[in-house]
Amino acid sequence: MINKPLRTEIIAVGTELLLGQIANTNAQWMSEQLAAYGINTYFHTVVGDNLERLTTIMERARERSDVMIVSGGLGPTEDDLSREAFQQISHLSIIEDEPSLQKIKSFFKSQGIEMTPNNRRQARIFENSTLLENKYGMAPGNIVEHEGKIWIFLPGVPREMKQIFSDDVLPYLRHLNGEQVIESHILRFIGIGESSLEHKLKDLISGQQNPTIAPLADKDGITIRLTAKAETNEIAKKMLLKTKAAILERVGQYYYGENGATIEEKIFHLLQAYNKKLAVAESLTGGAFQSKFVSVSGAATVFNGGIVSYAPSTKINVLRVAEETIDQHGTVSKQCATEMARNVCELMDANISLSFTGVAGPEPAEGQEIGTVFICLYDRDKNVELVERYQFHGDRKHIRYRSVLKGFEKLFKYLNLQK
Repeated sequence: MINKPLRTEIIAVGTELLLGQIANTNAQWMSEQLAAYGINTYFHTVVGDNLERLTTIMERARERSDVMIVSGGLGPTEDDLSREAFQQISHLSIIEDEPSLQKIKSFFKSQGIEMTPNNRRQARIFENSTLLENKYGMAPGNIVEHEGKIWIFLPGVPREMKQIFSDDVLPYLRHLNGEQVIESHILRFIGIGESSLEHKLKDLISGQQNPTIAPLADKDGITIRLTAKAETNEIAKKMLLKTKAAILERVGQYYYGENGATIEEKIFHLLQAYNKKLAVAESLTGGAFQSKFVSVSGAATVFNGGIVSYAPSTKINVLRVAEETIDQHGTVSKQCATEMARNVCELMDANISLSFTGVAGPEPAEGQEIGTVFICLYDRDKNVELVERYQFHGDRKHIRYRSVLKGFEKLFKYLNLQK
């Protein structure tokens, strides 16, 4: 019997996976199911339909894992080699399962199709193993206990794999693992870097055991994944809440939500809470901020509108930025950003506004280097204007997205101060 907790490895077999012709969704799905019951997946491996390489991968897997789940390579063709590879390292006998063979024969007969001899390959299992019924296809699954390790062979067809896994594999592994569960929460932060966040939580992270604390960079800020393992979901959730409270006591001012929450949804709810209407003027971001914000359902209740003003003439004729401002300071300036924010707020009859102007590339402009960005936040009710210069790095796409995210960050910080 295996010592708990189980160390599980998923081996996906198929050259089409390596070529990128199909995605390895089987491994992702199985890992999610296993994690929900406290079963740790330590490795994902993808290997092509090659006997030598498949054998090598299996040898490596049995050295480091307790349970090997092999998905794919059970079909009727000569390149379906999962059984053959395991036989190479185990020297176990492969037998033809008569009920499985009769099922295959019955299928071809019912379809009026002549069964070719190679389809008999799908009825093969290892001697003295546990057969797993395939209700949607031909090749059965197979559980083999060998030299203190567990080998589980499943079809690669997702529908067939999921049925066998849900009906037979998961209950089997849950019993071995002692019925533990895993609960995870994702905490989301903006306005603080990964290194700064980790520094503020250094002692909590270094002393972690259960729950575990894992800071991760995300395209919309920083996330912390909290993971607790316990006998029940209720106990695990209580453990997570306690750890979450300890984290937010230190960095709560940067926290905007958890799990699937987005920064645009948070801004939407803050604007709603303070009964504020938003307007936006965009130059280098080209409407990207507005596009991201209006993806939130109900955004029209807090967003009055915006103007995309790339050309200086549009800034002058539509946004009413003074010609003197552009002549003296240029379009990439604090002065221009401030007038853009003030004027769009008036034009759209909003309470609060943002403006974006800068140089995203590919060439410098107006004596400003690539990545120079000015963002202004204007509160019409309080006559407050907050304009800052930023220097972003990366390609054009990255600079524009960083600008959009910084705009959300400015709004988040400002609106949080209104509490």
